[in-house]
Amino acid sequence: MPKKTKPRLPTKEEFLTLRPQRCEFEWFVDEDQKVNIKVPKFHREIGKKVCKLLKKDETFNAQFDEIGSIIWQYIDGRKTVEDVLYKLEKQFPDQENIDQRLILFLQQMYQLNYLTLG
Repeated sequence: MPKKTKPRLPTKEEFLTLRPQRCEFEWFVDEDQKVNIKVPKFHREIGKKVCKLLKKDETFNAQFDEIGSIIWQYIDGRKTVEDVLYKLEKQFPDQENIDQRLILFLQQMYQLNYLTLG
């Protein structure tokens, strides 16, 4: 059986050219300017039916911190990661490793299927 190879990770330069796009989640900005997104607990019908049967909410709220909230509002599929990084560097000039925070946030949101990286 052939050994599976992991896909090559993009370089930082390649990653900066990606255009992240939020997935279709209901979301809002609260009074503290933090983004909250409603995330479905289940994707299959059986999970949804169990929630209804138990009279439980089918979603949960995920709240982002200040930087995550800005990123979430800014990613629209048109702006590149580099555009987002530029905005963050302007808003948080004293924040160390803001580029790493951005990349980590985007990777986590991608792994959770909260956004696409195109």
